Amino acid sequence: MKKLHKNNSLLGFLFALLATAIWSGNFIVARDLSSEIPPISLAFWRWTVAVIVFTPFAIISFRKNWKELIKNYQYILITSFFGVTVFNTLIYIAGKTTTALNLSLISITFPVFIIIFSQFLYKEKITLRKIIGITLVLTGVITIITKGSLDALFELSFHQGDIWMLLAAIIFAIYSILLKRKPKELNLIPFQYASFVVGLVMLVPFYLYEVFTTKTILYSSNAIGSIIYIGVCASLLAFLLWNKAILLIGPTKSGMVYYTLPLFSGLLAYFILNESLSFFHLYSTVLIISGIAISTINKK
Repeated sequence: MKKLHKNNSLLGFLFALLATAIWSGNFIVARDLSSEIPPISLAFWRWTVAVIVFTPFAIISFRKNWKELIKNYQYILITSFFGVTVFNTLIYIAGKTTTALNLSLISITFPVFIIIFSQFLYKEKITLRKIIGITLVLTGVITIITKGSLDALFELSFHQGDIWMLLAAIIFAIYSILLKRKPKELNLIPFQYASFVVGLVMLVPFYLYEVFTTKTILYSSNAIGSIIYIGVCASLLAFLLWNKAILLIGPTKSGMVYYTLPLFSGLLAYFILNESLSFFHLYSTVLIISGIAISTINKK
């Protein structure tokens, strides 16, 4: 029994690690295609591919759960807007003006925003540990945005992309809080499929506006391959691996594995995009991960 439990734990950590590594590639794509494909178009085609690939696996359960989905249409509209329409689109907007490593470092700050919003929405108590953790995380984020320069802070000189990514992290925190309130009658697969479809539909008018107001987009083989990657791997495969990991080792341990995201993104950015690594990246990584660990891990 112990051996089986150990094997399940190892498998759970492996699944969580694979999911995180796959998600790190999303930031590489955001940066790599920033000058080739406009951000809304990239988001649109990502979710189009995801819906097409997901349909054969989800359509039966989607039909069986149709009544429950209709009953909770308002909830689905809201979660789809934040989780699908807005979140990744902001990542691709951010990718135009900041590095892939910065994107990944700022993205992992969302648990702290969950704590802050939960205080205002649900009156959850903010302990001293959480205050210390939040302070460390915010210091780490400011370090990234200013590149560790006090002059940049005082002169308000920084990449717009860092601010867009910070907004994306806030949006994802809101989405995560909404997921905690998911009605029990909504099964995961049909709910996720409905979210993909509804979120994609809400992207359409913005996509059409972008198409008609920007220059003609020529999709290279690299762009097509990248879109397939984020549509299939980052949207579906990583999602399945992550949920399996949560079943095997729980959300807390899975969440700790997720904090390795900047490591994968940093390595990929260095070798694929030739991005340079600076001391402030290391310093901010230590601050952010320490802050998240202090504020989110329950003291026993």
